[in-house]
Amino acid sequence: MGWKAAEKLIRHWKILRGDNVMIIRGKDKGETGVIKRVIRTQNRVIVEGKNLVKKHIKQGQGHEGGIFTVEAPLHVSNVQVIDPVTGKPCKVGYRYLEDGSKVRVSRGLEASGSIIPRPEILKIRTSPRPTVGTDLKPSTTLGTRALTGS
Repeated sequence: MGWKAAEKLIRHWKILRGDNVMIIRGKDKGETGVIKRVIRTQNRVIVEGKNLVKKHIKQGQGHEGGIFTVEAPLHVSNVQVIDPVTGKPCKVGYRYLEDGSKVRVSRGLEASGSIIPRPEILKIRTSPRPTVGTDLKPSTTLGTRALTGS
């Protein structure tokens, strides 16, 4: 039995990779951690070192088998971002500053309303960008009309 795709996918994610979150439901309730991976096709996140389960791996040609401890995904509704000022879990909203930039802010009963900065780890890509057409000449991709202007 494999994974099942979520029926209603979240369109605008407010929890990002690298965010400090608190688990609000489940066996690790009340513990904090950092988002390691966001699985948008399942509306789930993986928190570093939390929700650990035993996984039985069968021995194969390239690897050995055994029982391994892995981090299982949590549903995104079971985690909340930690307010950077109060240190308590809060909801996330978006606001626009006077200069027109869009920022994340904390909201809720115990939230301070402060800006939640984007994690620095988001600047590092998890997979490299594809290299498309670096060895092709411009004349083969654009045509001769685009180069001559006629």
